[in-house]
Amino acid sequence: MPVTDLPLKPARAREGKALQKGQQTKAAIVDAALGLATQIGLEGLSIGALAEVTQMSKSGVFAHFGSREELQISVVREYHARFEQEVFFPAMHEARGLPRLRAMFANWMKRTSIEIDSGCIYISGAVEFDDRPGPVRDALASSVQTWHAAMLRAIAQAKEEGHVDAATDDEQMLFEIHALILALHYEARFLKIPDSIAHANKGFENILQRYGAPPRPALKSVSRTPRPTRNAKE
Repeated sequence: MPVTDLPLKPARAREGKALQKGQQTKAAIVDAALGLATQIGLEGLSIGALAEVTQMSKSGVFAHFGSREELQISVVREYHARFEQEVFFPAMHEARGLPRLRAMFANWMKRTSIEIDSGCIYISGAVEFDDRPGPVRDALASSVQTWHAAMLRAIAQAKEEGHVDAATDDEQMLFEIHALILALHYEARFLKIPDSIAHANKGFENILQRYGAPPRPALKSVSRTPRPTRNAKE
C-alpha cells in the first residue's frame, strides 16, 4: 500500500463522525422546533427563538437549515413521520377491512387525545397557512393528503371485504370521520367540553353503522355452573 494512502482512513473516519454529529444536532434542533411549534404554531418559529431554546448561536442554527422556511418544512416532515409511526404503521398489523379501519381511527384518537393539551400542527398550520401559498403550505397539505389517501384505502378495503356497504361513497365517509377529529379538537381544546372524546368515539360507531358496518361485538358475560353444595354431615 502506498504511504500516501495511509492518512485517508482516519480522515474519512473524522468526516463520518462529523457528518453523524451534524445529523444528530439537526435532529435535536428539529425536535426542539416541533415542541415550540405545537405551542406557538409554525408561524411563531424563528431562528432566534430556537437558538435560545437549544442554547446555540443563531448562525449555528441557521447553518443547518439556511432559512426559516426550510426550518418550518423540516418541522412539518418530522411531525408527519411521527404521526405515521404512531397512527398508521401500527394499524397495518390488523386484518384488512374494518379491523384496520378501526385501528387507524383508534390510533388517531389516541394521538388526538394527547394533542388536546399540546396542540396539533396539522390544525394550527391549516389556520396559519390556508390562504398563504408556498412551500410550507404545500408540505402541510401533502402530509394531510397522504393520510387521507391511507384512510381512503382502508375504507375501500372494508368495502371489498364486505364490512362496509359496497355503495358507500368513500370520500363522504372520510369527510365525516375527519370531521369528528376536527370537532374533538375544537370542543375539547377550545370549549373544554367534558366527554368530548367519548362523543367522538360514539360518532365513529354511528358512522360505521350508517355505512353498513356490523356493530362491535359486545363482550359476553361468562356464566359459571354453580358448584354443588356439600352436605354438612359429609
